[in-house]
Amino acid sequence: MKPDPELEQEWLRQNNLGYGALIAIGVVMVQPFLTAASLDLPAKISVVAFSVAIPLLAALVLVNRQEAFRRRRSKSGVVNVTQVVAQMCAFVGLVAGFWHILWIAGVGILAAGLTGCWCTRSATSAWSATRSRIPALTRGAAGGGSSAGPCSCTPGSCCRSGGAASVLRIR
Repeated sequence: MKPDPELEQEWLRQNNLGYGALIAIGVVMVQPFLTAASLDLPAKISVVAFSVAIPLLAALVLVNRQEAFRRRRSKSGVVNVTQVVAQMCAFVGLVAGFWHILWIAGVGILAAGLTGCWCTRSATSAWSATRSRIPALTRGAAGGGSSAGPCSCTPGSCCRSGGAASVLRIR
């Protein structure tokens, strides 16, 4: 099933916002380390992680602008790998930066970040599973018929889809 073009455009906007935010966080986090006489291990990890993440995130912003212009997402494996590496490096840099300030703050960011990833993954999986069932529920009501033949019910009261689901339309 092909994703909705409007949904893809929204994903691109959200990615650009996230990449820009990670770049800004990286610049702010690394700035105090530039003038420091010496750095402890968490500070060094933060600087190195952000030195990898910031250019990759900037490149991803440019790729997203091109994708928005073409009105389609890139299917390149290089882009997918770059997204993972850039986001992981930014996360490591953020955790290490907070760990440098106070170790419990680093643990808090680490726990909150992992929880956020887990929650996002759970919500996305649930949405995808629901979306994959929608065409089966609404096929008859959307005018395409179904495997049991065309649906002759009126919208809102379809015998096959359980009523209210028949008013949904697949674009």
